Amino acid sequence: MDYQRPFLTVDIIIESQMGIVLIKRANPPEGWALPGGFVDYGESLEAAASREAKEETGLCVTIIRQFHTYSDPERDPRHHTVTTVYIATADGMPRAGDDAKEARFFRPNDLPEPIAFDHKQILEDYFIGRY
Repeated sequence: MDYQRPFLTVDIIIESQMGIVLIKRANPPEGWALPGGFVDYGESLEAAASREAKEETGLCVTIIRQFHTYSDPERDPRHHTVTTVYIATADGMPRAGDDAKEARFFRPNDLPEPIAFDHKQILEDYFIGRY
């Protein structure tokens, strides 16, 4: 019997005095998003978060803590994904890499549109201190 399973992903809220880092996606679904991506087999969630941050923003992050896990089957239009979100810090300016067209800092009252996936909800939860 073949069982379908959700894909495991991570997303990273990278904090700075200049705001939080978002990337503009180069691939569908288009829009702005938190840096993140799929966890590789044999990789810890924390290692995946650090790797994805480096690949997409060029930043070496320090993971502060796990924020929350989001598992709505509709959160990603491509697949059923479950993501664990981490809060991290980093020094320096982000620069787009991997599948990001652009990477930059945003303040809570100046978020871009559109925001991909369920990342708008994640950011709202973060800014109000829900978890």
